[in-house]
Amino acid sequence: MQSPLDNSQRSSYSEHRFSHIPQGSPYETSNLDRGGSNRKKIEEFSRSSREKLLQSKNKMFSKFTSILQHAVEALAPSLPLQEDFVYHWKAITHYYIETSDDKAPVTDTNIPSHLEQMLDILTQEESERESGETGPCMEYLLHHKILETLYTLGKADCPPGMRQQVLGFYTKLLGRIRQPLLPHINVHRPVQKLVNLCGAVLAAPTENEEIQFLCIVCAKLKQDPYLVNFFLENRAKAGAAGVTGLEGGVGDAAEPSEASSPDTGQLQDTGAKRAEPQKATPSNHSHSYNLVNSLLNLTKSPDGRIVVKACEGLMLLVSLPEPAAAKCLTENTTLCQLLTDRLTTFYQALPQAMDPLDIETVESVNWGLDAYNLKEDAAAFVGKRALISFLSWLDYCDQLIKEAQKTAGAVLARAVRDRFFVSILEPQLMQTSEMGILTSTAMLNRIIRQVTSESLLQQTVYFILGEEREAESLATVSRVPLRHRLIEHCDHLSDEISIMTLRLFEQLLQKPCEHVVHSLVLRSLEERNYAENKAPEEREAVENGALPEAVDLEEDPLFTDLSPGNRLSSPDWLSASPPQSPDHAKADGKTEVHKIVNSFLCLVPDEAKSSNHVEGTGYDTYLRDAHRQFRDYCAVCLRWEWRGIPKPFEKCDLQAPFFEGHFLKVLFDRMGRILDQPYDVNLQVTSVLSKLALFPHPHLHEYLLDPYINLAPSCRSLFSVIVRVVGDLMLRIHRIPDFTPKLLLVRKRLLGMEPEGPGIDHSTLLEGVIVLEEFCKELAAVAFVKFHAASSP
Repeated sequence: MQSPLDNSQRSSYSEHRFSHIPQGSPYETSNLDRGGSNRKKIEEFSRSSREKLLQSKNKMFSKFTSILQHAVEALAPSLPLQEDFVYHWKAITHYYIETSDDKAPVTDTNIPSHLEQMLDILTQEESERESGETGPCMEYLLHHKILETLYTLGKADCPPGMRQQVLGFYTKLLGRIRQPLLPHINVHRPVQKLVNLCGAVLAAPTENEEIQFLCIVCAKLKQDPYLVNFFLENRAKAGAAGVTGLEGGVGDAAEPSEASSPDTGQLQDTGAKRAEPQKATPSNHSHSYNLVNSLLNLTKSPDGRIVVKACEGLMLLVSLPEPAAAKCLTENTTLCQLLTDRLTTFYQALPQAMDPLDIETVESVNWGLDAYNLKEDAAAFVGKRALISFLSWLDYCDQLIKEAQKTAGAVLARAVRDRFFVSILEPQLMQTSEMGILTSTAMLNRIIRQVTSESLLQQTVYFILGEEREAESLATVSRVPLRHRLIEHCDHLSDEISIMTLRLFEQLLQKPCEHVVHSLVLRSLEERNYAENKAPEEREAVENGALPEAVDLEEDPLFTDLSPGNRLSSPDWLSASPPQSPDHAKADGKTEVHKIVNSFLCLVPDEAKSSNHVEGTGYDTYLRDAHRQFRDYCAVCLRWEWRGIPKPFEKCDLQAPFFEGHFLKVLFDRMGRILDQPYDVNLQVTSVLSKLALFPHPHLHEYLLDPYINLAPSCRSLFSVIVRVVGDLMLRIHRIPDFTPKLLLVRKRLLGMEPEGPGIDHSTLLEGVIVLEEFCKELAAVAFVKFHAASSP
């Protein structure tokens, strides 16, 4: 068959064919031109067809050779592993030597297959050898710097898609091989270089492979934390380092000058491995932490799955115990900025006004499982999507700080305080708009409830209460403006703001942070200068049964019904009652507890009681709750090393003027108005006071739960405040006709035992009386449970 004409023959043939046409003929300018134009089109079409046909044949041939290769490998006698490994690597390098077409995608070549075969061989080799022993294939990979060469090919992305293949190879190599590879310079050096490529382009097609690679590196560092020092790059050296190429043969990549010493591939012992990273440990701010930087870049991905994986990688890195890494992470990366900027962005996306109930009741969130669907949510409200996003990111910050190395966690938490709480949240809490105050206070309450990490909780508490530890005075109550404003809000003209702020403080009191209790109450009670230190004989008279003159119920005309017959009977559970403290120690402690419990239970006169007419509202229900809550509080306070008995009077500064502190002052003031306040406000005030009474501190117990305390002049205690309320109540009862039936009706309506009907006169007072009766029962139960716990071994 005759071969087709080449271009020179085709040109000669054309000249001979048109040689008979005279010059100047119309054919010369028209037909010839048309013929030349057609000829060019035919030639171009022919060339394009040949190229497409050639590409198609190459693809078919590539796939055919791949299939044939696997078939031959399956049928032929197996080569020694090292020969097989070298064969596959040489096949990859020969591709670059023999192929001129560098635009064909890598998936059209045999490179992916050869890389996979190399991984299989390395895995098989390791499984056949003793643990920790390096085989010849691994030695070949290390000695010939195969990872360096692959990094260069991946960086160039030649052929197209090669970067994905390289990332996958690194990921699988580190993931499948059990022996430690990162200590080898010919592993950690190219790994570090590949790390630097990750996250450089937003929404890159290799994002998925990049995050998988970065996460396996993080997991390896978690296993051997000291290796992280290899990834703290000296910026000066990194800038001067050369770029690895294919000089000196495709199989042997050139190494930058600082890594020119050959690696024999032999695994070093643990001591030697630790020594090398220690040399790489940074000593100043000239180091970068590109592993963190790459992950931070990937947290900006539009793909939520990539973001979650990047956040997981950061979680692993911050938990590494190496001090140098922790310092570099907080000082030389933008991690602090990322955390706080996103908190700010999500918070500022919230509506200016939100229903506090929505904020309080929105379901708990987990940063890694944020899959909220607004359309499918039957309980959706305006801003719910934004609220869940904010709470999810807050949860991530909280968990990250909880997992972080201690010093790193402290720095991250302080950044959240300075850059988010102080800069963004505080102005919202200090505003004058009632709706703004309500929304921001509800948000702060939700934040407190959600925070669990010790460092972030401490910074949140410092933000709200300040860091002062010395006793308060009237002159210093406004030293921390936010603390002062929030405590004032507990007695706000708006009942909603008062209730929400009281809930905030109740939430604070339930957190495992000693500074909360100290700042709010204990620092004012440290010197016990609320008590008057009587002479021993006077104190003995008090202990023998006489209440202090200021609150002597048996002598008070308002309490003429407080006869022995009306007192609480002494059932079996009182038989084990212990004494209150060594100061009140008696041969038989029963009478002491009996008197204290009766003092609270008999505060409210019989005509003002209604619980004995309704089943299931007895004192015993409070005993069970108090026992459980006190046990929980004791578990939290155990590590605070509080004193077990009150500070001896001889060591107290009893001459210093007593100030109960801003917080207790507001609570006592509100308690004194319990007969004139809304029911919900009263419930919240008494709830906070009962939480305070549960704390196992002797001064707090004495001040809130001891009716027999000998108060210093002009001082008040919780018991004395209630006595004054009861005195006011006794005067007002007689002005209300049918007081007892109305009181019982109000109680039944509050319990849902009676339908709502026409309004009742003096309903606020009647509801206040009911709250007062229940509160006294609650305090009696707390007092008894604390005595009982103190006597238990």
